Amino acid sequence: MRVLFFCNEEQLPAETGRFTPKEREMQLSQNSDKPIYQQIADSFKTDILSGKFKQGEYLPSIRGLARDLRISVITTMKAYEVLEAEGLVTAAQGKGYYVNAQNSEMLREQHLRKVEDALTDAINSAKIAQMSESELIETLKALYEMERNTL
Repeated sequence: MRVLFFCNEEQLPAETGRFTPKEREMQLSQNSDKPIYQQIADSFKTDILSGKFKQGEYLPSIRGLARDLRISVITTMKAYEVLEAEGLVTAAQGKGYYVNAQNSEMLREQHLRKVEDALTDAINSAKIAQMSESELIETLKALYEMERNTL
């Protein structure tokens, strides 16, 4: 299920004194093996590591996100605690959670870990499908080439 939610407001030019919400999209699946809080944390982690959330930018409020996603505040809080434990965000008393500065080497390691996990899953699936190593490598090369051509 795709869900739209609103991030903390960004201030418009000072003379207006108004704020405007920033719309974001998140995909959650009730049928996933992953708990909802982990899906939320993974989605934010991906957005942070890809630069969609910048250093110092605040995540949506816990209550606001819970309301927008129609989930428990406890679930949202657990997702944010996961992000904090991974060093991606910091809690600011009375303000919420903001994105930490990301070390470029740490970002690279995070991405490499994701690639390794995805490739391990692919290898396991290939074994089940009784694919040879060369078939798996050719499939990877073909997918890589297709992706490169779409950029």
